[in-house]
Amino acid sequence: MRKIISLAVIAALLLIVVGCAQHIHKVGKGAQQGQYTEARQWYILFGLIPLNNVDTNAMAGGAADYEIKTENGPLDIILNIFTSYVTVTSRTVSVTK
Repeated sequence: MRKIISLAVIAALLLIVVGCAQHIHKVGKGAQQGQYTEARQWYILFGLIPLNNVDTNAMAGGAADYEIKTENGPLDIILNIFTSYVTVTSRTVSVTK
């Protein structure tokens, strides 16, 4: 019985870690200066309709070389546990110059 519970806990933790998806886009040569800006993108109907507009070009501040990362991080997962009941989800968008 203990072995089954241990395997169930390990499987649940692996599912949570797999849920942390990220996409990285390099513009120009990618991040050069190490300056970091972050914003949260909110969606309704489980990602069909954006509630706010995160402008990565404005976050880059006119830089020619930067990196955009969008992810469902640990904080997003925790927030989505509570907000997904009303079909609202979030995703973190960060720009590194």
